[in-house]
Amino acid sequence: MRSILTRTVTAIAAIATLGFAAPVPAQAAARAYFEFTDFTQARFIVEITDPDKIQHARDLLSGATADRPHVIGRIVPRPAPYNPRWSYQLRSETIDFFDVAIEVCDATIPYVEENLDEAGGAFLPGYVWCPWSSRLVREIPTA
Repeated sequence: MRSILTRTVTAIAAIATLGFAAPVPAQAAARAYFEFTDFTQARFIVEITDPDKIQHARDLLSGATADRPHVIGRIVPRPAPYNPRWSYQLRSETIDFFDVAIEVCDATIPYVEENLDEAGGAFLPGYVWCPWSSRLVREIPTA
């Protein structure tokens, strides 16, 4: 009798623990780094976190697609650890790709750096940057 009672209490305790256990952390979000250039030959690294956009970038690099080859996103006027050469970065969640965009968001990589204090106003309104001559050149391997 005592054995049955002990097993019952243990089973109830195990079930209760499952119901109140801390949730298992979700799998880490996808994250990939890509380098692009423009006609100045300067290089800029972006972090992409959207799985579909990561796949699109990889398809561009492999030649599986030529659609929407240029990078667009919103600037954050501070450096990123993965892109230390520049005083700005693109917010990962805003990065996308395009074929054609309006002229007001076009600028070269070095021009953005030189005029970063003016970004967000008449220069790159809303901090949207769409370098027309941008093209991916490689994926940056992660450890």
